[in-house]
Formats: sequence, structure tokens, C-alpha cells
Amino acid sequence: MLFEDLQLDPRLLESLKAMGHNKPTTIQQQTIPVAMEQKDILARAPTGTGKTASFLLPAMQHLLDFPRRFGGQARILILTPTRELASQIHRYACHLGTGLNFDTCIITGGVPYAAQEEALKGNVDILVATPGRLMEYLDKGLFNAEEVEVLVIDEADRMLDMGFSAAVETLAIESVGRKQTMLFSATLEGSDVGRFSHQLLTDPTKLEAEAPRSEKAKIHQWVHIADNKEHKFAMLCAILKQEEVQRTIVFAKTREAVASLNGLLQKHGITCSFMRGDMEQKARFQALGRFTKGEVNVLLATDVAARGIDVDDITHVINFDMPRSADTYVHRIGRTGRAGAKGTAISLVEAHDVRIVGKIERYINQPLKRRFVKDLRPKNKEAKPPGKKKNPDSGKTFSKKNKKKKKK
Repeated sequence: MLFEDLQLDPRLLESLKAMGHNKPTTIQQQTIPVAMEQKDILARAPTGTGKTASFLLPAMQHLLDFPRRFGGQARILILTPTRELASQIHRYACHLGTGLNFDTCIITGGVPYAAQEEALKGNVDILVATPGRLMEYLDKGLFNAEEVEVLVIDEADRMLDMGFSAAVETLAIESVGRKQTMLFSATLEGSDVGRFSHQLLTDPTKLEAEAPRSEKAKIHQWVHIADNKEHKFAMLCAILKQEEVQRTIVFAKTREAVASLNGLLQKHGITCSFMRGDMEQKARFQALGRFTKGEVNVLLATDVAARGIDVDDITHVINFDMPRSADTYVHRIGRTGRAGAKGTAISLVEAHDVRIVGKIERYINQPLKRRFVKDLRPKNKEAKPPGKKKNPDSGKTFSKKNKKKKKK
């Protein structure tokens, strides 16, 4: 299938061609035809599947098919959990809408109010926003959602994780004129996402955008077993110094761990930038900018800080600390292997991590290969995951004390 087969406006096709997009991805093939029929959509779309274009293209087609006669507030509202993701969607929308005279606006926290308030006073066709800051403007009467016709909720699972469910529900209720709602999430398994979608969507078309085998194979995944923290850090340094490791995101559990890793890597001659959840927005953009421009080839991040990072040509993702859940692992490794490129995801695993490794293998339905770093083989065998404890009352396992009681 080609974009020409999707009945899009020739001007949108020209923009896609100029951006180097010729063939729609799996999620785009599934979503765009349904969205153009103005049906509500509930879609599972993992990171890196091209979901941004899957909702922007039909939304822009709607604006072209039904042009407004008078200026006003947002007709397309796109809600995202993070500032970085909002910025990326806004930038993509501006490129896609080149020459179409759409007024595209972005509202996020961490930036001055004055310019945003001024933008909301003018005409807005497409508004990309984080829920927290937009709710402030709604409460002040500076934003009115009554003219919203298409509501898009991106990364709904992350939205819930970050505590935005009430804000999103309020904005959806205020969008009294909406004709269509599209909800995208990396996972639909959680009951929270199910409840969320049930409240916001009307008879939705459910789309499962499983990446085809050819796309899944683009990310090579394996594990290095570590004896302890020092052994793990030595392996990290060795990996980062390999020639093929060109642009890498290293994940750590906490902001303190990120700060510690940054100092240690600098001492070993490995320059990097870092992103932590407590950083001001300006510092976050500067750190990401250094990484994006290639001034540094290593970005250290926590899961919270990394939400919304969308950088091309990331060759490796390294889990210095294993994530707490299997779906977070999938989010992490989805930063590499994008736009047709191959990628590598490496996990450095200590004994206490074996339980989550098993969960990940079951979740992705494939084993993670065990490999060794040259001259840094572990001295200890891989730990076995803890087994289930037997119920002493089941009749199968008794202590000597219990046996004596039974005889009496």
C-alpha cells in the first residue's frame, strides 16, 4: 500500500513526499481509513510505529474537507503526557502542514505563560498540549474546548501513570462538539486503560498494531550477566567504547543513579548528557539537543525523564538498571530500531534482576540471549529466579514437628 491509496489530499501527499515518507506503516494503514470515516479509535501502537502521522493525516484531511469560515479556538486537540513528546508532535505537524495555512499551537508546562496566552487569543486549528498546563488555561477562561471536533489522546498508558486521568476526562467532557476521539496506547492490557477508554470513546474500532516480523527483528536483544555493580559498570564502559556503539541511551532507575553514572563515565573519558525528572525544561531541552546534534553520543536517563524522546539513528539502548515492568522494557528498547534501521538493546543483569528478566521474556514471547563482554566474563553463574513457596497445609510438605502432631 502507498499513501496515494488512502484518498489523502494531494497537498498532504506532497508534504509526505518532501519528508521522505512514501509507504504507510502498519498502524497508519490500519488507522487512517477508519479515522477518515470519523469513527472513534482505540489503538495499541508501540513506540516507533509511526502513530503520529496516523492521527495527524486524517485530522488534517478533516480540516481541509471542512474549512472553517471564521477564526476560533482549537478544532483538533492532541493531548500528550510529556513536554518533549508534545514538542515532537508539534514540530511534525508544522512540517506536514507546510503550505496549508493551518494555525498550529503548542501548550506545555515549563515555559513562560505570556506567549502561550497570546497564541490562544488568535485562531488555532491544531493544538498540541500537555493536560496540566492546558487545564490551567481552561480554569482561567483562556481556553475553551467547545470547538474541538477531533480529540487525540496519545500514550494513554503513560498519561495514566503520570496521574493525568482526571484532567484528560475533564478536557474530554468540555469538548462538547467533538465528533471523533482517538486513543493510542503502547499497551491495552491494563484495566485502567480499559476503563479510561470506556469513558471517553463511543463504540470504538479496536486496532492492534502488531509490528510485523521484519520490524520485530530489527532490534537485537541480549543480556550480560553481572556479578555486582562494579562489574556491571566495567561492562558498560567497555560496551560504550565499542566502535559500532554510535548513539546510545543508557537507562538507570533513579535520578541519583543517573547523576552518579554521569560523574563516573566522565572520569573514564566518556562524555554524555543526562536527563532527570527534576530538571527544568530549558536544561532538559539542552541535554536532548546536545544528544540530537551529535555533540555527545551517550544520553543517560530515567524512565520518567525519557518519556517522549524521539531521536532518529539511536543504535543502542542499554539497561544499566533493569526496569520495574515488562512493558517499560518494551518502551525503552523502542527508542532504537526506528525508521527502517536496525537497533540493539542490551541489558546488564545482576542476581536480583532475574525475576524481571523472566517476566520480560514471557511478555515479548522470546528468550533474551546471554552473551559475554570480552575479558569481563562473570565469575558467578546466573542466579535462578525464586520458586513458588509450597503451602505447608497442602499435605505435600511437612516439618518433623508437624508429623509428630499428626501422629498424636
